[in-house]
Amino acid sequence: MFRRDNSQDDTIVSMLASALRRDISFGALRPDQKLKINELRSRYGGSNHSMRETLRILASEGLVEATSQRGFRVTSATEDDMRDIALVRGEVEKIALTLALDKGDIAWEGRVIAAHHTLQKSEAAVADSSDDLTALEWDEACRAFSAAMIEACESPRLIEMQRRLFDQSRRFRLALLREGRLDFAARKDRQRALLNAVLARDVATALTLIEREIEADLKTGT
Repeated sequence: MFRRDNSQDDTIVSMLASALRRDISFGALRPDQKLKINELRSRYGGSNHSMRETLRILASEGLVEATSQRGFRVTSATEDDMRDIALVRGEVEKIALTLALDKGDIAWEGRVIAAHHTLQKSEAAVADSSDDLTALEWDEACRAFSAAMIEACESPRLIEMQRRLFDQSRRFRLALLREGRLDFAARKDRQRALLNAVLARDVATALTLIEREIEADLKTGT
């Protein structure tokens, strides 16, 4: 009768995971930084159990790594990491988008249009003010547009892989934002062209543009 409700545990872990994801993405928790349970509890709250479970979840997402001493650290963020994420994410998204273009219905097209509209508003807002809240809203709009384009692929595994790789790319995209290295005019043109290619079911053009979009997030910053 005194056992904690599992749903309460799940809620705490979910909140902790969200907070750590945010701080990893914004660099408050630095690449390769050791993550000590007691220090994390002092900073974020939670119990030993909930924090360990949180770190296991983030490890499964590729944001945290377990060390040989059974501790945890933030995953590295090197040029090689960036190129590898771009390579794998590109292949996954191109496969998923090809399937979505074949299987997607009119309702799916509507969701893609809506996600693009939200993204354009977020891009305009973050170009004017890149405070943390605006940046988070922009990053979520980027995620939603990327996810909407492939959601009709009918492959839960591809969708899950894309989500994890997108999360792993957040640090690089947000770093480009902080450093003022994003060309928002070029992004707007590319995203509009990508939307048009998706709606026209132009597979070749859509695949070329989605690859350029990923490279802009992770390589060139254009």
